[in-house]
Amino acid sequence: GIYGCLTKRRGHVYSETQAEGTPMFYVKAHLPVMESFGFSSALRAATGGQAFPQCVFDHWAEMPDNPMKEGTKTHGIIMGTRKRKGLKVELPVFENYFDKM
Repeated sequence: GIYGCLTKRRGHVYSETQAEGTPMFYVKAHLPVMESFGFSSALRAATGGQAFPQCVFDHWAEMPDNPMKEGTKTHGIIMGTRKRKGLKVELPVFENYFDKM
């Protein structure tokens, strides 16, 4: 259901309330933007069309991985972005920016 769909996409539920007099629930969760693409259709498929999302940007959060270490999620995001923008695939080194005056 809803919780499985959110968990697969690194989402965290922080509030769940029931609308008075109805069987409807409001579930509030934080979902990383990178994981939100295709979330609407995945949520509808997981709930048989009974749930629908309303996505609103809430906050920025630092990713816990080391972006310089291969195999981490952040490194994968950076490499994907560099490739998409047509930049060199390898990360630049400090010497490229150091002024040797």
